[in-house]
Amino acid sequence: MELAKAELSEKATEAGKGVASLAIGGAVAFCGLLVLLAALVLVLDTFLPSWAAALVVGVVVLGIGFVMIQSGRKKLSATSLQPTRTIETVKDDARWAKTQISQ
Repeated sequence: MELAKAELSEKATEAGKGVASLAIGGAVAFCGLLVLLAALVLVLDTFLPSWAAALVVGVVVLGIGFVMIQSGRKKLSATSLQPTRTIETVKDDARWAKTQISQ
């Protein structure tokens, strides 16, 4: 049972990291939205028209958020919450018990 507890705790930590990546990615994407909204209000004097500059900045920030969200999703899908080591240990114990009974 101790092995099961330890393994489930380890799996929960891995899943937590994936959730954190999703949350951070969502926050970055939200910042991109804020930049796009601010761009509607502010006039930017650059080499591009102000609307194009705002679009470029917003798309870049949203792109970073998208990459972070995909990274978090990948971490979550790669994490199996099944306690595989515990299952193998229980199977080994069952095999050992069968050999002890048959002797």
